[in-house]
Amino acid sequence: MKTIFHRSSAAALGLALFLSPAAFGANKDMVALQTQVQALQDQLARLQQSNDERFGAMRSLLEQNTDTVNRVANSLDAISHSLQTSTTDQGSKVDQVSAQVQSLHDSVDELKARMAKVSKQLDDMAAAQQNLQAAPQQGQPGTPQQPQAQAPPPDVLYNNALSDYNGAKYNLATQEFSDYIKYYANTDLAGNAQYYVADIEYRQGNYQQAVQDYDKVLEQFPSGNKASASQLKKAYALLNLNQRDAGVRELRALIARYPRSLEAQQARERLRSLGANTTASKPSPTRR
Repeated sequence: MKTIFHRSSAAALGLALFLSPAAFGANKDMVALQTQVQALQDQLARLQQSNDERFGAMRSLLEQNTDTVNRVANSLDAISHSLQTSTTDQGSKVDQVSAQVQSLHDSVDELKARMAKVSKQLDDMAAAQQNLQAAPQQGQPGTPQQPQAQAPPPDVLYNNALSDYNGAKYNLATQEFSDYIKYYANTDLAGNAQYYVADIEYRQGNYQQAVQDYDKVLEQFPSGNKASASQLKKAYALLNLNQRDAGVRELRALIARYPRSLEAQQARERLRSLGANTTASKPSPTRR
């Protein structure tokens, strides 16, 4: 009996001695892993601080550029007003100057869109950094959802459409501007996108559809910077459809609605060329 007890004690002691190095090795690996995790956390904290400083500098620069663009836009408005008061009877020169000013406005719109793209990239970078810090767990149970197709960012979509429009790729530009209106109808450039859709139709000689789409600009975006241009081009489209009376009414309505705009000056010149008054004639008093 004693022999059996001694044998059991010896076996237990041997097993303990065998397992001790394994336990010690596991503890050593755990300490090393914790040290590595702490080092990674310290590196991430330093990266966070560095990125915060860079984001702050980039946002400051972006705000300065935004102020500069706004000042350019205000200067363009001042130039437009000055031209309106000094080019009353310049005929074709007014059309040329108006086209140049419109081109400048388009350039400002494009610059604003590019700056919005930079701002979005900063937001995406900040969001990606937050996601990195959160370190979301993967491999959770459940059925994975299929990613849904998303529209391009608004600035990218608008810039692509405007580039294709300027490159006379009208079918592609129409699709891109239509997508912009579909996905970003509440943005400042939605009215511009609708105007360019109508303008493409006008350039392609589809005057009837152009009239309808110019009307959408006037009805849905009456305070947009393309409203007066839309009413002028709508009048031109009506005249091209041999609807003289309707075209004349639209030109007069433009002058009454936007009397100080370059488009109003163009409308006056067009009315004079048609031999029509720039304002609707008052009805003669009824004779008794």
